[in-house]
Amino acid sequence: MLLTILLIVLGLFATLMIIALMLPGKYHVEKNAIIKKSVVTVLNNVADLNQYSKWNPWQQSDPGAKGTITGEPKTIGHRYAWQGKKVGEGQLTIRDIDNHHVHFNLEFFKPFKSKASDDWQFEEWGEGETKVTWSNNGPLPLPIARLMGPMIVKGLNKQFEEGLDNLRKLCEGA
Repeated sequence: MLLTILLIVLGLFATLMIIALMLPGKYHVEKNAIIKKSVVTVLNNVADLNQYSKWNPWQQSDPGAKGTITGEPKTIGHRYAWQGKKVGEGQLTIRDIDNHHVHFNLEFFKPFKSKASDDWQFEEWGEGETKVTWSNNGPLPLPIARLMGPMIVKGLNKQFEEGLDNLRKLCEGA
């Protein structure tokens, strides 16, 4: 009886490992929106992490989280670090910035360590409008992250849609 249970557990573990090996080792999520404001206005609301909590739904999901913002807004090294029950512990740091792009390093320390690239592009679109593209990509290590990959991507897609809508409302004053 004990041998049968052990074989079943090993079989389930082996099956999960095979499934994990077949799943992608990285993810990429990308969404865009048109905002009826200038590139400068939209970029400023993304690259100034003092504005982050006003539009980012992930940060809003844990209102009790402690956030610390350091560095000069809209410059390399500007950082938002957080610690909360729901959002865990991590930081978002500007790695590169120009008049049409903001690139962040995104790091999570708890509950799981991971790194990702959070990238933004701002394009003039029509008269006084901006097409903003938000993308995020990173590795999905074996086995747990790979098994959770589809759920992670689904959650990020929803968060990005909501975040871009919030950003639009903030920029347009709606």
